[in-house]
Amino acid sequence: MIVLTRVGKEKKEKFLVNHNQIQHIEFIPETKVVMMNREFYIVAETGDEIIQKIADYTAKVMDIHRQVTLVDKR
Repeated sequence: MIVLTRVGKEKKEKFLVNHNQIQHIEFIPETKVVMMNREFYIVAETGDEIIQKIADYTAKVMDIHRQVTLVDKR
């Protein structure tokens, strides 16, 4: 899951998104993250920032998997 910042009328709030459920990202000029269920979020992050967050998270998960695999030598 990645942390994004929802842009609201009065405040910004952080929330977690399952990046595997993102269908697409629109630039309208805000960043609109559309989920598989057609719900969407207007967020403060740019498309490039979201892509980087997804890449960082995926690398972290793969690294954890690699460490567990190396330790468990059955």
